[in-house]
Amino acid sequence: MRMTLRTALLLGAMVGTATLTMEDAHALEKGKGKTELQKNKPFPVIQKGKGEAVAQKGKVEPVARTSSSRSSASRGKVEPIAGKDKALPPTRHGMAAPLARQDKSGVRVAESASVARIGKYASPEASGGLTHTFQKKNLTKVLAGHVDLWQDPGRLAVQSGSALVIAQDGGEPLYEKNANAIVPVASITKLMTAMVVLDSMPNLQSPITISDEDVDYLRGSRSRLGVGTVITRETALLLALMSSENRAANALGRHYPGGLPAFVAAMNRKAASLGMSSSHFEDPTGLNSNNVSTAHDLARMVAAAHHYPLIREFSTTPGVRTEVKGRELDFHNTNQLVSSPTWEIGLSKTGYIQEAGKCLVMQARVADKPVVIVLLDSAGKQTRIGDANRIKRWMESASVTGKLPTRV
Repeated sequence: MRMTLRTALLLGAMVGTATLTMEDAHALEKGKGKTELQKNKPFPVIQKGKGEAVAQKGKVEPVARTSSSRSSASRGKVEPIAGKDKALPPTRHGMAAPLARQDKSGVRVAESASVARIGKYASPEASGGLTHTFQKKNLTKVLAGHVDLWQDPGRLAVQSGSALVIAQDGGEPLYEKNANAIVPVASITKLMTAMVVLDSMPNLQSPITISDEDVDYLRGSRSRLGVGTVITRETALLLALMSSENRAANALGRHYPGGLPAFVAAMNRKAASLGMSSSHFEDPTGLNSNNVSTAHDLARMVAAAHHYPLIREFSTTPGVRTEVKGRELDFHNTNQLVSSPTWEIGLSKTGYIQEAGKCLVMQARVADKPVVIVLLDSAGKQTRIGDANRIKRWMESASVTGKLPTRV
């Protein structure tokens, strides 16, 4: 009896164990099937605006994150990068449209194309899904190069080597940087040339002839006033101030009573009379690097030159067409800002030689205040223009907030 009971119990235990093992095996197999099913199942397509990317035909289409959009908007109203079925902003020659920013007055301002260029757009198909990375990289570079556009009104970053912003009637400078450094001034010299010519009370309609003595053999600069060209003294003065014509300026000096040596002596006497104690001139063009001055001295010269109506008119003329040896030629102002509707410029002169860098002096009304702006030794092609625009924004921003620009 006991033997039979033991046998029954042993058989029951074996059957229960086998049953449990089979159930576990079925569960394990079922779980494995689910795992394989999930592994082979494609990822769900994420709707636009709710994910980072859409997997389609092996290509990744960039979709902007919501948080990324907010971050970009706070830095200058930059729209998020569009998806495949969303059009990018209007472009010209493949370049991105100008960015918009919002200044402290709440006015949205479209930045210039040079600031806003983000780089050529490449479609996701052509770039293998790298469009977002490419544009973000270039945008970061642009913003880093123009970070001063978002600076506080009290801060001003000027790239020129020497700079000065001062009220036209003098007083304490609003801004200065190396303003007492004695440096070559290039064609800024021509403002002094014009004053000395006009002080001699010449007949502006009398003809003067361009000769071989007026040719620039020092630097080889080009001119469309060929040897033998006959123009009036007035035309020569206009071309010297507006287009920085070296041969015209030198011819004006040669036709001065006593010739070129007397003219240069008169230039230095005029500088001394204006209190330009750190200035010296050796030619009427500025091609000679021994023509030197400081930003402070040049501010005095600009303020004095502004009293001459012809200098004001000629230096701010956008362009003219004149006859040269029987041909009509167009001449343009070397300062593009005189044609800008956002500037009110009363006098202007640019200059450049290698030793001086890019130079610009202006009398202008900025934030309803007449000022003299001097920018010397700029390295980049547009640095002096960029500096002038930064100064203007800085003064206008201070005016909007009711605070006068403080001396920096």
